[in-house]
Amino acid sequence: MSTRPFAIVTGASTGIGFELARLAAEDGHDLLIAADEPAIETAAATLRQQGGEVTAVQADLSTTEGVDKLLAAAGGRAVDTLVANAGRGLGQGFLDQDFAKARLVIDTNVTGTVYLLHKVGRAMRARNAGRILITGSIAGFMPGSFQAVYNGTKSFLNSFSFALRDELKDTDVTVTCLMPGPTETRFFERAEMLNTPVGEQKKDDPAMVARAGYDAMKKGEGDVVSGLKNKVQSTLANVLPSGVMASMHRNMAEPNNGESK
Repeated sequence: MSTRPFAIVTGASTGIGFELARLAAEDGHDLLIAADEPAIETAAATLRQQGGEVTAVQADLSTTEGVDKLLAAAGGRAVDTLVANAGRGLGQGFLDQDFAKARLVIDTNVTGTVYLLHKVGRAMRARNAGRILITGSIAGFMPGSFQAVYNGTKSFLNSFSFALRDELKDTDVTVTCLMPGPTETRFFERAEMLNTPVGEQKKDDPAMVARAGYDAMKKGEGDVVSGLKNKVQSTLANVLPSGVMASMHRNMAEPNNGESK
């Protein structure tokens, strides 16, 4: 068996997750990467060019069965680094959304992520070693008009990460929350938000976002907001009334033509 450190990265087929997996590979890790689409195999083939073992799993991480499938692929190997990055978004007004899609956002971002953290985190605590990186969002700081479910899930993850970090403060297991803003990935296409101001605006580079998160995790920091603009926005969210923030979010996320593409 390999003596290299071992990392699990979810949502690693594209975007921030792929870039985080690439950084872990560059840092000497063997990888177990997962996503719910066949593109995870293409990602694995690219990552193998950096050396080390790379195992890809296509699984629905919104379910406990999908998370169990992922963990079974680890073959009992101790996890040194867990990057819980898998997530979904969904635009439009809440009452106009298909509830099955809204529930999938909740189950992926919250239920599946928390289940994975529970399983891997327990093993890390028992060994008294490990690093956890959770992808939250600056969206979790504000009421998300026309993105209400997504922002709610990210608010949960932001809060959860700090709570878990505090519970583990007397151990050598660290928990870091990466809080990106709008990033140039397939997120807005998948969330049906290409016809919104935020969907059309210039976005952050996923490699830059991933680097900020990975470096913060390596240092054992509690959180990192990537990008100056996002830092300003998160600061405003802490001082402005929630009603004002909800209105500001509407201006970013409401479809331009009142409909979803």
